Amino acid sequence: MGYHALYEAWKQDPESFWLDAAKAINWVEPPKKALFDRGADMYEWYADAQVNGCYNAVDRHVENGRADQLAIIHDSPITGTKQKITFAELQTRVAKLAGALQAQGVTKGDRVIIYMPMVPEALDAMLACARIGAVHSVVFGGFAANELAVRIDDCTPKAILAASCGLEPGRVVAYKPLLDGAIEMARHKPEVCLILQREQHLCDLTPGRDLDWAEVCDAATPAGCVPVAGNHPAYILYTSGTTGAPKGVVRHTAGHLVALNWTMKNIYNVDPGDVFWAASDVGWVVGHSYICYGPLVHGNTTVVFEGKPIGTPDAGTFWRIIAEHNVRSFFTAPTAIRAVRREDPEGDFIRKYDLSCLRALYLAGERADPDTIIWAQEKLGKPVYDHWWQTETGYTIAGNPAGLEALPVKIGSPTVPMPGYDVQILDEAGQPQKPGALGAIAIRLPLPPGTLPTLWNAEDRFRKSYMTTFPGYYETGDAGMMDEDGYLYIMARTDDVINVAGHRLSTGAMEEVLAGHPDVAECAVVGVGDALKGQSPIGFVCLSKGVNRPHAEIAAECVKRIRDQIGPVAAFKQALVVDRLPKTRSGKILRATMVKIADNQDFKMPATIDDPAILDEIRAALQTIGYAQG
Repeated sequence: MGYHALYEAWKQDPESFWLDAAKAINWVEPPKKALFDRGADMYEWYADAQVNGCYNAVDRHVENGRADQLAIIHDSPITGTKQKITFAELQTRVAKLAGALQAQGVTKGDRVIIYMPMVPEALDAMLACARIGAVHSVVFGGFAANELAVRIDDCTPKAILAASCGLEPGRVVAYKPLLDGAIEMARHKPEVCLILQREQHLCDLTPGRDLDWAEVCDAATPAGCVPVAGNHPAYILYTSGTTGAPKGVVRHTAGHLVALNWTMKNIYNVDPGDVFWAASDVGWVVGHSYICYGPLVHGNTTVVFEGKPIGTPDAGTFWRIIAEHNVRSFFTAPTAIRAVRREDPEGDFIRKYDLSCLRALYLAGERADPDTIIWAQEKLGKPVYDHWWQTETGYTIAGNPAGLEALPVKIGSPTVPMPGYDVQILDEAGQPQKPGALGAIAIRLPLPPGTLPTLWNAEDRFRKSYMTTFPGYYETGDAGMMDEDGYLYIMARTDDVINVAGHRLSTGAMEEVLAGHPDVAECAVVGVGDALKGQSPIGFVCLSKGVNRPHAEIAAECVKRIRDQIGPVAAFKQALVVDRLPKTRSGKILRATMVKIADNQDFKMPATIDDPAILDEIRAALQTIGYAQG
C-alpha cells in the first residue's frame, strides 16, 4: 500500500489503523480499544492496556533471538573510546540499575531526573525507569543550576541520576557543582542521587545523599519489568517556556511505543538489525525518540555519539562513524550539516569514506534551508529528507515516508502529513486557507498516539498553550502553507521562540534574565538570522536613569548572566545598550520589526508605532556589531 492509500485508510478508520499498528508491540494486556475520548478535547490512547516500555526495548529482543545483536554503539571522539553493548548485556545493565533504584525506594509513578552526558548509561537510566514504571525527566547535561532547580521543583523527583562531568571539545564540564547548586536552590529535595564517576573528572559525593553508580549497581538485585497502564506517563520533557514555569510535556507509555515503532520502517526505512543513528542529545526530544526508544523498540542498533560535527577531530567525523558502524539511516539537524559544509565546502572529507551503507540523510529540528539540502544531496549522492515535528508530538508530523513509498522531494518542504495528523492551514478566524496561502498550522484533534496528552500538573496551561486559539485543533505555533499536492511548507514561528542550532529557546526567558540585571530598566531579545545556527539571539537593554558605567562592561555582564542562568546552549553573545525600544502605543515592543531591520529585510512601518524615529536608533546600534548594513 502506498502513502496516499494508507493515509486515506487511516482517515476512514483511525481506530482500526491504530489497533493494527499496536500488534507490533508486546503487551501484558493488549488494548481492546485504541482511542479514549475523555471529553472537552482531552484524549488518551490504549488506556485499557497493560505494557512495559523496557520489555519492548530490551527483553523481547533477548528472548526472540537478538541477544547477541548490538543494541548500542557508543562512539566518543572526545575521549577516543568506543564501546559496543549487545541486547543481552543491555538487559543485565538495565535490570541492575533498576534494582538499585528499587533498593532506594523508587517505585511505579515516582519521578527520576536524569542529568547525563552522551554515554550509554544515559540510556540505561531511561530504560531502568521504564522497567520499574518510574517516570523519567531528562534534563540536558550541563544546564544551568537554576534551570535544573525549576525542573526539580516542578516534577519533585525521588532520585536524580547524574554523572560527575560532561565533555566538550577542549574542556571538562563539572556537573556536580551544578547539581549541588540546583538542589540547594530547589524547595523539593531528592532523597538520593546516583553519580556515575567518569575518569576524566571524579567528584566528591555528599554523604547521606549521593551514592556511587557502579557500586550500587554491582550490589543490586536485578529488577523485573513492572506492567503499567497504557496511559501511564513514560516521561516528562521540559520544553521552551519562560524560566519561571517550564512546560513539562508528558508522554504516555503505550502510544509512544506503538507510534515510534511504526516510524522506524515507514519513515526511516530501517529493518530490525540495521544500524540507525540520530546525532542529537538525550536532553532533547530527538534523543528520547530516536537515540533511545524508537530504534531499540524496533530492534535496531542505535549509535550514541559524544562529539561535535566539526573539531572532534574534523569535519569528517559524521562520515567516519557512518562508514565504520555501517549506519543505514542518519538523522541530524540542518545546523550540523551547515557547520560541516562551512569547514569542508568541497566535500573532501566525504570522499575519504565508503558511504555505500547509507540510504538517506534525515534533517529536522529547524527549517532546512535549500542551500544546505542541495549541498548534501550533491556531495553525498543520497536522498536528503527534511521532516518536521515538535517536542510535543514526539515524532514526525510531516515527512517523507521513504520506507513505505519515497515521494518526490520538493526542496523547502518537509513533504506530507503522516497518518494520524490531519494538518490544516487556518486564517485568524480559524477558517481553512486555499493552497498556497499562508496561515497558522493547526492539527485537527485528536492528535495521534505518542503525542502529548497534557502538560505535567498543568492541564489549564496545556489548554491555554495549544487548544484555545482554534477550538477543536492543536495549535502548532508555526505558520506555513500547503501546495496543491498536499506538501506542507513551514515558514515561521508564530510566537517568540527562536531556533538556535536546532534548539528551541524562548526569548522571553532570556529577557527575564536580562531584566534581573541591576542596571537594566527594560530589555528585548530577538532572534536574528545566522548563517550557521539558523538564528542567534541579540539583547537590547535600556539602562536605569543615572547609570553611567561603560556600556561594554554592562553588555559583557548581560552575556554572562544568560550563560550562567540559561547556559551556553543559548549562544547569547551580543547585548546592545540603547536609549529606548520601539513600541506600539499600547506599549508592545515591536520585536518582529527589529528582526527585519537586523536582517536587512523590507518592512512596513507598523501603524501603531509610538515614535518611528526609534527604528533609526535601533538600526544605528545594530550597525555597530555588523548587522543592518543594507
